[in-house]
Amino acid sequence: MSKRFNIWLLVLVAVLVSRFIGMAFFPFADTTEPRYAEIARLMAETGDWITPWFEPGVPFWGKPPLSFWAQAGAIKIFGVSEFSLRFPSWLATLAMVWLVWRLARQLWSVQVAQWSSLVFATMALTYISAGAVMTDSFLALGTTLTLVSFCLVMTGDGGRWRWLFFLGLVIGLLAKGPLALVLVGIPIVLWLLMSWREAINNLRKLPWWRGTLLTALLVCPWYILAELKTPGFLDYFIVGEHIRRFLDPGWAGDLYGSAHNRPKGMIWMFWLWASFPWGVVALVSLALTWFRRRRNGLVSKTLSNPGFRFLLLSALAPMLFFTLAGNTLWTYILPSLPFTAILIGLWASECESYWSSRMRVGLVALVPVLLTAFVGLAVIGWTPIKTEKPLIRYYQGVKDANSSPLIYLDDLPFSARFYSDGNALEVAKSDLRSLQAANSFQRLYVAVPRGWSNDQVTDLSASAQKVMEDYRYQLLVIEGLLRDEQPVSDANGVRPNDI
Repeated sequence: MSKRFNIWLLVLVAVLVSRFIGMAFFPFADTTEPRYAEIARLMAETGDWITPWFEPGVPFWGKPPLSFWAQAGAIKIFGVSEFSLRFPSWLATLAMVWLVWRLARQLWSVQVAQWSSLVFATMALTYISAGAVMTDSFLALGTTLTLVSFCLVMTGDGGRWRWLFFLGLVIGLLAKGPLALVLVGIPIVLWLLMSWREAINNLRKLPWWRGTLLTALLVCPWYILAELKTPGFLDYFIVGEHIRRFLDPGWAGDLYGSAHNRPKGMIWMFWLWASFPWGVVALVSLALTWFRRRRNGLVSKTLSNPGFRFLLLSALAPMLFFTLAGNTLWTYILPSLPFTAILIGLWASECESYWSSRMRVGLVALVPVLLTAFVGLAVIGWTPIKTEKPLIRYYQGVKDANSSPLIYLDDLPFSARFYSDGNALEVAKSDLRSLQAANSFQRLYVAVPRGWSNDQVTDLSASAQKVMEDYRYQLLVIEGLLRDEQPVSDANGVRPNDI
């Protein structure tokens, strides 16, 4: 084994291990992670492996269950923790790193494969999603496996890749739905239109009929069972999530949040964020090369390589599809990054002799160092984050038999729902007294916005005392009964409590 290989492997392992360690310490911050974590926790708690539940009695129709299956399975093995819920995404990223290495080695060389896998692992979105509770990691794993398998089969490497092509489709369909077919269909169809003569013989190697049947047998039963158990799922998920959401940037039919109304074409800006720092550096280098060489055959020479064409189309597919969509997130870029990384890895290996060692170390370490520093600052409390973990832990340490459940006034954050094991309550201000009277609580613990003034706290209850606060909320303890009504000001605007 060469010294170069040893150093590359050591650096790659260090990057992946740093994310592995960091994901155990950083608390879930609203909204995405604790929302999906709570769905997985409910799945593990109830043993319902068919319908993910948004909360007891409310089915979650927004996503298929593959990521929740993996996370709930991790809970069964490791218990409920940030680490166990994030661990499946880390494994999915590890698999994608290997797929990137395998394809780059097949198309070019070991050196290109080393650079490609390192570039992919240190891109901003890759590094973040590797330790995050989200569905996009599993979608990206499915699309990457299908597209890598297709490319390897087209280069003459058959065997297991003929079947892994369809396994990738299964993963994508059970992770995110029909979107997976679109994201693999765009590059495959466009590439075939440009490379039909080179591909026609190898296309026959794929077991189309048996593979399609296998995909249907593995995917369709869950979709059918989900519709039978909670009728309306297929209409909401297929029509709503995949058609109405795409066509209407402000789609009001979202049952679990709100649509994201972005400017059309924003997905390209998201690519710059997701691929940071490599995408920016590569684009600048490409622009300089373009003008210095005066375009002398640069494009034609590059695109004449069928493998390069396929990688470019695979990298562009998410942006091409979402360009006209206003309802987008930066995580939609993740399926592009494995192929973007190989293209950048090819460029990086060719430019390696021109780079200083400091430049190489800086680019590789930038995202891992920045995110690790952020996690460290958050753990020691120097960086405020939107999580209710400290407040929940404080409440759990002081409550007794006479205490109410933890109450959030009018708005219950997802992180509070998760860290309280689903026991925190969302209660309207007008319902506090009836809740207390009905349950004979002697002490109410109520979380109200941190920005509330002393007058607002007093209006809630004269006995309310603040016992702690976090980034967004202050925790009040109220002894005794609440008043029936708010105090009435006299003619001079003075309230009894102000005297």
